[in-house]
Amino acid sequence: MSGPKPQALVLDFGGVVTRTLFETHALTEQALGLKPGTLDWRGPFDPASDALWRSMQADEISERDYWKTRTREVGRLVGENWQDMSTFVQRARGADPQAVVRPDAEQAIRLAHEAGVRLAILSNELDLFYGKSFRERLPLLALFETIVDATYTKVLKPDRRAYEMVGEALKLPLEACVFVDDQKRNVDGAAAAGMLTVHFDVGQPAQSYAEALGHFGLTLS
Repeated sequence: MSGPKPQALVLDFGGVVTRTLFETHALTEQALGLKPGTLDWRGPFDPASDALWRSMQADEISERDYWKTRTREVGRLVGENWQDMSTFVQRARGADPQAVVRPDAEQAIRLAHEAGVRLAILSNELDLFYGKSFRERLPLLALFETIVDATYTKVLKPDRRAYEMVGEALKLPLEACVFVDDQKRNVDGAAAAGMLTVHFDVGQPAQSYAEALGHFGLTLS
């Protein structure tokens, strides 16, 4: 017995729609006037060199804790006291938000939208990390019907309630939603809540988007 036909594509934001901060070290160093190669933590791209990332993956610290620590570190490098992740993001990439959108994301989102697939974002920290003004400068986000952001709901993935909130906002059963996230625990939480899932590989973004679109019979050219 097959479930309802997929109708909505639900995306995580950071890492899925935008390139990760690990991928844009060169842009960050340039924006902050740091020597190339200063930022040497690479998270999922080189877990062996990033002890803090490994402890996040082991659930010893949260993703928020990871980025809080990195924010303070980078702030110190420029001689400032940074407490908020949004300060880091705004200073590192605020000049041109569009520059950090994944080209594959833009293509896949527009393709899905044109095909009548409903679009939603389910993020643990969109405005907390990026700041409202950053989001408002991304025209792509206008294609999304709803944005469920734990900055405001206070319910973090992988809590089942986070996924239920997006289903309620779309007025769809979770079985009719395809959820895409780069953190395995969040993907596992979505699967447990009944969603179809894609574990996004930040190293293979086109492949991950192709897999997500495949659920709707769409092909990423």
